Amino acid sequence: MKNLDSKTVTSFGDEWSRFDQSGMTEDEARKVFSEYFSVFPWDILPPDAEGFDMGCGSGRWARWVAPRVGRLHCIDPSVAIEVARVNLVDNVNVVFHCASVDAPGLSSTSQDFGYSLGVLHHVPDTAAAIRSCVDLLKPGAPLLLYLYYAFDNRPWWFRVLWRVSDWGRRLIFHLPASLKHAVTDMIAALVYWPLAKLSQFAERLRMKVDVIPLSYYRHHSFYTMRTDSRDRFGTPLEQRFTQTQIATMMEKAGLVHVRFSEKAPFWCVVGIKD
Repeated sequence: MKNLDSKTVTSFGDEWSRFDQSGMTEDEARKVFSEYFSVFPWDILPPDAEGFDMGCGSGRWARWVAPRVGRLHCIDPSVAIEVARVNLVDNVNVVFHCASVDAPGLSSTSQDFGYSLGVLHHVPDTAAAIRSCVDLLKPGAPLLLYLYYAFDNRPWWFRVLWRVSDWGRRLIFHLPASLKHAVTDMIAALVYWPLAKLSQFAERLRMKVDVIPLSYYRHHSFYTMRTDSRDRFGTPLEQRFTQTQIATMMEKAGLVHVRFSEKAPFWCVVGIKD
């Protein structure tokens, strides 16, 4: 049995076909990339490094990674792989694979680096998915992950709010695609945008904004809020992990020197294959 959830794969294919990231400005796209890759050790990659983007979606990360490396394998089991083909048409060093994390079409110990951002918490067995990624790496190669956090660095009421929102997600993801888009856009407009603007205002007053839910979006566009609202509330399968749980999974998979970013989004983390 493949380590994927078919309904979630279909959901992401729909999401990235709608939000192909063409609505994001160049400056914001660069800023978001730098946030997610803040702990990635570019300096240890060999010349003309070959690596993989596991769960590439629309290719929004590959757009920035491909010019820095020799070859990049974009892997995704959904129809989003076709969106990535269009978005990355000018990158001749990108190879596309319509494949899953446990059958990616690459040889073991063949890759100089890998990353999987916002993907492996949407598969049935996240620990096994991490092991599958590590298996592709050469010794000494880095793996960058972004996994949904379990609010382990937040107060108790954050977790209560998440629990309430998760009840909503469990209703919304069952909706037909058109209605799901309408509802998640409404959430972006009525929840994400007001809290982002409140955080922006508080920041101008030199107040601490980290305690405000969704304050991360205070410097991001409404397009990004709509994208992430659809991602958060429209996806059938979601798992969350504490920093300790993530470190344990990575270490058991054969990664060492595990290092977390201490800035949002949480948790971005990198490890090196032993």
